[in-house]
This record gives sequence, structure tokens and C-alpha cells, in this order.
Amino acid sequence: MAQQYFVYIMTNRSKTLYIGVTNDLERRVYEHKHQLIDGFTFKYKIRFLAHYEITTDIREAIAREKQLKGWLRARKIALIESVNPAWKDLSEGWFESHPQD
Repeated sequence: MAQQYFVYIMTNRSKTLYIGVTNDLERRVYEHKHQLIDGFTFKYKIRFLAHYEITTDIREAIAREKQLKGWLRARKIALIESVNPAWKDLSEGWFESHPQD
């Protein structure tokens, strides 16, 4: 299976936006949700996955990240709302523990 890369947009309750790229979306979202990394996402409590895109080309992922970062805020919001109009946390339920059977 080809390596996958993810361009993602995370947000907080105030809809502050953070755009990033990773090769492991689940791990990266976990790090943001649990504030394991200092910086912008820690400071602004960025914890909700609002949008992501998948590619198998790291150069394409980085180019898309730069493209999205260059967009006006209104265009970023329109992108999110085109696929996630309720701003649902797309990672909801990813990290909940399940009882042992």
C-alpha cells in the first residue's frame, strides 16, 4: 500500500484555524487534542478536526498545505463548510477506550 499523506484543518470553539500536513493523521490529531506540542495549537486550544484531504505524494501534500494557508479565511471556511457544514469534529470517537470483551 502506498504511503498516505494528509493535509488537515483543525479548529477550536472560536473557529480559529490551523492547517498542517502529516503522514499519520490519527497520531497528529491525538497530539493536538492532548496538547502534546507547544506552539500555536497549544496556545489556542486547537482540538477539533474540521477537514482533511489525502494524497500519496508528499510534494502534493506540502503544496496543498501552502495553497490553503495562502487563502483568505472566508475561502478556508467555505472549503470546510462544503464538506462539513456543521463543523463536526471528524475525529470524534477516535480515541475513546472500549471495554475489554
